[in-house]
Amino acid sequence: MSDKPQQAGPTVDAAQVADYLREHPAFFAEHDELLPELIIPHQRGQSVSLVERQVKLLRERNIDVRHRLNQLMEVARENDRLFEKSRRLVLGLLESQSIDQVIASIEDSLRDDFQVPFVSLILFSEASRFSNARCVTHKEAREAIGHLLDSGKTLSGVLRPDELTFLFGDNASDIASTALAPIQHQGLHGVLALGSPDQHHYKSATGTLFLGFVADALARVLLRQRPMTDEPRS
Repeated sequence: MSDKPQQAGPTVDAAQVADYLREHPAFFAEHDELLPELIIPHQRGQSVSLVERQVKLLRERNIDVRHRLNQLMEVARENDRLFEKSRRLVLGLLESQSIDQVIASIEDSLRDDFQVPFVSLILFSEASRFSNARCVTHKEAREAIGHLLDSGKTLSGVLRPDELTFLFGDNASDIASTALAPIQHQGLHGVLALGSPDQHHYKSATGTLFLGFVADALARVLLRQRPMTDEPRS
């Protein structure tokens, strides 16, 4: 009998075991004799088999996947509804026979079909070329909301009181969030703004693709009705 101490074998930590099982997912199927010896805690402190635990995890993942799928389907349905409303709006603009009809069509569609409570269309012109639209000079627009138009892109969020007053007039105090699209096409300049009493309705991250599309279509129809070049004076 030897008095020499026995050398300990290589140690394996939990991370190595976990890595091994990930690389060999069928390990317990090939060694099912180990399953009765495994103890996996349940939420109530009880023990369940590995199969039961796996089924529970798969069921939870399945529920999560179904929830995400339902969200995607709802987004798709909302996009379909938005497309149909957009189609009616554009057709209404194309069928308009005068500038007055164009402006009435865009405002009525946004308020009635899209349920937008506050709509503001302002055109920038040195002369009153649009009888049924609110017109301001380029200088007035630049002083009031110039920094909102510098990027030439649509935006949304919470605006300052003076900006709201310029855009919505007497209704400014009722508006908590706004979506805004510049109108810029072949010398025609203006802004189309939508207002909501809900501070979170038009968030800074709100998609503004639709509003930009409407503003672009509106600019082209207005120019078709009365072609004009009205660049700001230096």
